[in-house]
Amino acid sequence: MDIDTNDVLEAAGTKWNFLPFRPGLVGGHCIGVDPYYLAHKAVELGYNPEIILAGRRLNDSMGPFVAQETIKLMIKKGISVSNSNILVLGITFKEDCPDIRNTRAIDIIRELESYSVNVDIFDPWASAEEVKYEYGVDLTTEKEDLKNNYDAVILAVSHKEFKELDLDQFVNGIHVKFDVKSILDRENIDSRL
Repeated sequence: MDIDTNDVLEAAGTKWNFLPFRPGLVGGHCIGVDPYYLAHKAVELGYNPEIILAGRRLNDSMGPFVAQETIKLMIKKGISVSNSNILVLGITFKEDCPDIRNTRAIDIIRELESYSVNVDIFDPWASAEEVKYEYGVDLTTEKEDLKNNYDAVILAVSHKEFKELDLDQFVNGIHVKFDVKSILDRENIDSRL
C-alpha cells in the first residue's frame, strides 16, 4: 500500500492502550525460541496454536525477506548482484547488547550469500571469535576496517552507534540502503520495514 510503518505506528499511538511494537528481527530466546515450547505442549494437549505458529513463521521469514528486498532494489537500480559488496550493520540479537544467541540477523547474511555476493558484517558489540565459532562468518569490529564502496548497506540492529552513523561513508556511486529497524530518516534510505 506504500504506507510508511512509522506513520501507522504514530497514528495508532494516539489510542490510550496502544503498545508500540516495532517491526524488525526478533531474536533471542524469550521470543525467538520459547513460543515453540508452548506450541509443542499445546499440540500434546490437542490444541492447534495457529496464532503462535503463524507469528513464528512470519518472524523466521523476515531475514530472507530483507535480503531479497535488498537484492530487488539493487536490480531495479541496475546494480550487478553477482560479486557485489554488501555491508550488514549488526549481528547481535538486539541493540546495545553483545549477545549473538538466536540472532535473526544471520538469516539476512545467509540469504545474501545464496546470491553470490560479498558480505561484510560490522558490529562493535559482538565478539568476532564468538561469531566465527557460532555462525562461521567473519566479523569486522573496527569501523576503520570497512570499505567505502559497498553496493548496499543493511542496518540490521539499532545499536546506539548506528543511529548517528552516516551510511554514505560506506557507499560509492549507485547503491541501496535498507533500514530494518526504521531508525534513520526515510529520505536517506531506500527501504525499511
